[in-house]
Amino acid sequence: MTMQIEGPIEEIIFRNEQNGYTVAIVDFKGAMVTIVGKLLSANIGENLLLEGEYVNNNKYGYQFSFSSYEVLLPKTLAGIERYLSSGLIKGVGPITAKNIVAAFKEETFDIIEMAPSKLAEIKNISMKKALEIGDKFKELKKMQNSIMFLQKYNISTNMAIKIYQIYDSKTIDVVKNNPYRLVEDVDGIGFLTADRIARSVGIPEESEFRVRAGLIHTMNNSVERTGNTYLPKEMLFEAAEKLLELDLVTFKEKYDDALDGLTIDKTMRLMQHKGSEIVMFSKYYFYENSVAQKLCLLNQSVVTKKLDLEDEIKHFEEKNQISFHDEQKAAIISAINSGVSVITGGPGTGKTTIVKCIIEILKQNKQEYMLVAPTGRASKRLSDSTGEEAKTIHRALEVGEGADGALSRFVYNEKNPLKTNAVIVDEVSMVDVALMSSLCKALPRDCKLVLVGDKDQLPSVGAGNVLGDILKSGIVTVSMLTKIYRQAENSLIITNAHLINSGKMPVIDNSSKDFFFEEKTELDKIKNSIVDMVTSRLPKFTGLDSTQIQVLAPLKAGVCGIDNLNRTLQEKINPPSIKKNEFVVGENIFREGDKVMQTSNNYNLVWKRMNGFLEEEGEGVFNGDIGFIDSIDYQTGETVVVFEDGRHCPYPRTELSQLSLAYAITIHKSQGSEFDVVILPAIAGPSMILTRNLIYTGVTRAKKMVVIVGEQKNLKRMVSNSYTVQRFTLLKDLLISTNSQIGELFN
Repeated sequence: MTMQIEGPIEEIIFRNEQNGYTVAIVDFKGAMVTIVGKLLSANIGENLLLEGEYVNNNKYGYQFSFSSYEVLLPKTLAGIERYLSSGLIKGVGPITAKNIVAAFKEETFDIIEMAPSKLAEIKNISMKKALEIGDKFKELKKMQNSIMFLQKYNISTNMAIKIYQIYDSKTIDVVKNNPYRLVEDVDGIGFLTADRIARSVGIPEESEFRVRAGLIHTMNNSVERTGNTYLPKEMLFEAAEKLLELDLVTFKEKYDDALDGLTIDKTMRLMQHKGSEIVMFSKYYFYENSVAQKLCLLNQSVVTKKLDLEDEIKHFEEKNQISFHDEQKAAIISAINSGVSVITGGPGTGKTTIVKCIIEILKQNKQEYMLVAPTGRASKRLSDSTGEEAKTIHRALEVGEGADGALSRFVYNEKNPLKTNAVIVDEVSMVDVALMSSLCKALPRDCKLVLVGDKDQLPSVGAGNVLGDILKSGIVTVSMLTKIYRQAENSLIITNAHLINSGKMPVIDNSSKDFFFEEKTELDKIKNSIVDMVTSRLPKFTGLDSTQIQVLAPLKAGVCGIDNLNRTLQEKINPPSIKKNEFVVGENIFREGDKVMQTSNNYNLVWKRMNGFLEEEGEGVFNGDIGFIDSIDYQTGETVVVFEDGRHCPYPRTELSQLSLAYAITIHKSQGSEFDVVILPAIAGPSMILTRNLIYTGVTRAKKMVVIVGEQKNLKRMVSNSYTVQRFTLLKDLLISTNSQIGELFN
C-alpha cells in the first residue's frame, strides 16, 4: 500500500552517484527505517518526504521502496547545523556550520539564499567564500525544485534525474516554455507525455512547438515500427494530423512552418523523389548515402586481373569429397573476383560450404579476411559451421573512442579502417542501414565485401531494406542459389521451409523426426500445449533443458502472444522463491535465473568475460542478445546478466527496461539466430503480420526440430499470404545514381 514517511537521513549505506540509487536510514518518528530508491542527491541530515511502500527483501528484511520524494529543509537548529555540516556545501564543515547557525539561528537558510554576503561577518569566512556558499545552496535548491516540479507531471524520479542531467538549472524553464523539447532531447519521453505537460502549462494546441514535436514523433514511429527511412510529405502530414487532431487544411501553414524549421536546423531533409516531395531524418539520408557511396566505390575497385580459380575449387572439392554445382562455382568466383558480391539462397543451398571455399582461397592467396554477423548467435553459428573465428559486426568495429581521440561509437571507421582484405557478412538480411553504414565506413578502399543471406527472410528489425535494395539496384554481382543439397533422409525442416517459401503447405508427418504439428483450436489450449511442451514433453523427448527450447510467436499481445507466454513460462520454469531476488520493472518481474533478451543497442554497458586464462573487458550490449540473470543485488540496484557468449554484464536498475523475458520471443527478434528446438503457434490474426515470410523465418530458425501448435487452416492462411510490407527507402535509387556517377569517373 502506498504511503508517505518523513524524516532526516541518518546514515547513507550505499550510493551510486551515476544513477542516483541510494540505500539509506531515515529517522521516521523515532524509528530507523531503511529506504531504497533514486535520489538526485543524498546528504546526512537532509529531511525527506518520501512516497512509496514497504517491501520485504529476502536478504535485508523490510525496506521502504520509494517512487517519489521531496526534500524538506530541516527546521530545528540541530537539524540545520547537521545539514550544513554534512559536506553538502563545499567549504562548510562542522565548525563553520556551527558558527553560521549560532549567528543566524532559524534565519540561516534565508541568509544563505537571499543575503550570502552576511556570512562574511563570521570568522574564517571571506566574502568570496560567502558568495560561493550562497551559489552552491541555490544550485542545490534548483536541482531539488526541478525534480519536484517534474514529479507533478507523473514523471518518475529516474526520468526526472535524466531530464535534469540534460538541462541542469534550466530544467523548469525548458519544461514550462516548451516541454516538446523533451521529445527531441530526452530518450524515453514520448509525445503524449510532453503533450500532457504542455496542456497543463497552457501551451496552445496549434503551437509550432507542438506541431514540430508531432512531426518528429510521427517520423520516429514510421522508422521504428515500419522500418521506413523516409515518408512522402503528404503521408507524413496526414499521419501527424491524426496524432495532433489539428485540421490539415486549416493549419496547413503551421505544418509547413514546423517542417521548414526542422529542415533549417538539419533535423530533417525535404527532397524531391520520383516527382513528389519526401521527408526523412537527416541521419538516415547520411546512412543510406554513405552505404551507396562505399559499395559503389568498392564495386568499381575490381582487380583488373581476374583469378582463374578452377584449380583452387577442384582442390577444395577433392579435399572435402564434394562436387560443386555450376551456380555454386559461379558464386565462389564472383566473391573472389568482385569488389562487392551477394550470395543468397534458402536453407540447404550450400551457402556455408561456399563460404568455407572462399576462405580457403583467400588463405592460399595470403589475403586477410574477417567473418562477421549481426548478432552473437549468428556469429557463433558462423564460427561453428566454418571452424573460423567470427565476430558480431559491433565487436569487429569495437565500441569506444575513435583513433583520433574524439568520441565515436566505433573505433574502426573511415579515419581508422579495418586491417583486412576481405569481409564476409552472414545473415545480411537482418543488417539495418545504420549498422551497414558503420561497417561500410570501416572497410578499406581495396577490400572485398561478400554479403551472404536469405532474401526471403524478414527484413531487418531496424530501419532500411539493405539486402533487398542492393538486389533490386542491380549494380553488384548476385549469386542466386536454388538447388537444395543439405536434405538428410527423414528430415522435413529444409523440405518444408522451401515448400512454405514457394507458397505450398508443408508436409505434416508426425512420424518424422524433426517436424511436428499438433492440432488445437482454442487459444487457451494452444497456450497450455506450448507450455507443457516446453516444460515437460520436449525435455523428456530431446534431453534438452526447458530454457534451450525456444518459443517463437508472431504477436506480442493476446493469449498466445509473447507477453502472456513469458509470464506463464516464467511461472513454470523459474517460479518465485525465497532464495531468488527479483525486481519489478514496469509490467515485468525479473528474477534470478530468468532467460532475458536485450531489446535495444546500448553502447555504454560494460561487460567482462574470461577468454582462456585472461579476463576480457569491453562495452556494448546489442539488440537480440540473449542471456540469463545471474544475480540481483537490492543494495546496489545492480542486476548481472550472463550472455550466451560468456559476457557478464552488470545492469544498473535504470537500464533494466531494455531487457525483456525471452522464454518466448517474436519471430522478428529471432532473425539471425538458430535454436535446437523451435515451437510456433499457428493462430489467427492480422493478415499484414501473419505472412508467408514470417512463418518461413520462424521455421528456418530451427536446427533440430520444429513443432507447430494450432489450426492447420491458420497455417495455410499464412503460407498463402504473400503480402510483404513495402518500406520507403532510398538506398536502391542512391546505389543506381551513385554507381552511374562513379562509373563515369572511372571510365
